[in-house]
Amino acid sequence: MSSITVSAVTLMGQKHHNRGVPCEDSSIAVQRDGVSCVVVCDGAGSKQYTHARFGSKSACDTISDLLIDHFDALYNENREAAVRAMVIAAIRVGFANLMEQYKLDKLERLSCTLLFCAVKDRRMLIGHLGDGLIAGVSHSGVHPVTMPQNEKDGTTFFVTVPHAADYLRIVKTTIDDYHGIALMTDGVQDNVYDENTGLVKPVVARMVESAAKGREQSETEIKDILSKYIVGSSNNSDDASFGIVFFDGTKAPDSNELPKEADAFPRANETFKELQAAMFPEVKKAKAVMEACASNPPAEPVAVGDELPDGDAPLKPVPAAPAPTAFKPEQPAASVSEPVKAAHHETSKKAERTPVLFKVIALVELVAIILLLIKIFILKG
Repeated sequence: MSSITVSAVTLMGQKHHNRGVPCEDSSIAVQRDGVSCVVVCDGAGSKQYTHARFGSKSACDTISDLLIDHFDALYNENREAAVRAMVIAAIRVGFANLMEQYKLDKLERLSCTLLFCAVKDRRMLIGHLGDGLIAGVSHSGVHPVTMPQNEKDGTTFFVTVPHAADYLRIVKTTIDDYHGIALMTDGVQDNVYDENTGLVKPVVARMVESAAKGREQSETEIKDILSKYIVGSSNNSDDASFGIVFFDGTKAPDSNELPKEADAFPRANETFKELQAAMFPEVKKAKAVMEACASNPPAEPVAVGDELPDGDAPLKPVPAAPAPTAFKPEQPAASVSEPVKAAHHETSKKAERTPVLFKVIALVELVAIILLLIKIFILKG
C-alpha cells in the first residue's frame, strides 16, 4: 500500500487583515495510530458569531481526535444517520466547554463549517457540512467529491444549526484510484471551483502534488500559492484554508490534459420544495391505506398456479417435499409428544404475529417519512 502524507495550511484573508478582525478559519493535519486525518473549518463571519474562530479551532481538534481514536467504529457503522449524529454530538460537547469558558449565551456564537477526510489502510471516510469543497485527484483528473452547500442568497449551513446532522454529508469509500484528496474552505473554493460547471481548476492538482515532496515542503509551497494567487489577489479576500491527503506512489494526472473549461449544468425548473409539495398527498394517501390494511386478517399463501396481479405469469410449481419418515423414538412417545406439540403451538403463534408485525413496522416507517417531509417542508418554508 502507498504511504500517506498529510498537510494543512490556513492564512488570514485581506478582508480580515484590513478590518483588524482575527482569522476565523482553522485546519489540522494529524497522523496517529495508523490513521491519517485532515480537518478544515471556516468560522462564520457575521457579527453575531462573536467566537466563531474558537468554534472552528475546537471543531478541528475534536473531529480529528474522534476520527483517529474511533475510526473503525465510525467506518463500520451501517447506520449513516448514527454516524452523522455522533460527529455533531462530539462537536457540541467541545462547544459546551467553550460556552462555559467564555460565558456565551448562544451556541450560534461558535458557528463554523466542517470538512474532513480520514484514511486507515485502504478505507476512507469523508464528511462535509456547509460551503467549501472536497476534491479528488486521480490519474484521470480532478473532480468534486462533495460540493458547497449554499442557498440562493449565498448563505450556508453551520454545525450549530438545528438538525445539523441532516445537513452533514458522509462518504464512505476506499482510496483505490485516488492520487490525493484536497479540502478547502470557501476562501479557496471561490477561486478554483465553478459551481455552474462543476469544474475544478488544474491548480488544485498541482497543489496536491506538492505533498510528494513531504509535509514541510508541501505546506511551504501551499502558503506561497495561497499568498500570491488567493489571499493576495484581492483586498477583499477571505480567510483561506487548504488541506491535503496524498497517496504516494499512485499515478498523477497529466497536467497538460486537465480541462480548463466545461459546459454549464442545465438549470432544473423544479425545486425540492415543489417536489415535497407534489409528493405529500401521495404519501398521506399511502399512510391511510396502510392504516386500513393493518386491520386485515393474515394473508394466505399464494397457491401454486395462481395468477399474479396485472396478468403476470403464474408461479412455477414448487417440487413436492419428500414424505416424512416414520418417527421411532428411543423413549416412550408420551415423553416426546408434549414438547413437540408445545413447540408447534409456539411456532403457529409466531406465524400469526409476523404479518401484523411487518405491517406495524411499515406503518411506523411511513409515519417517520411523513414527519420528516413535514419538518423539511416547514424549515424550507
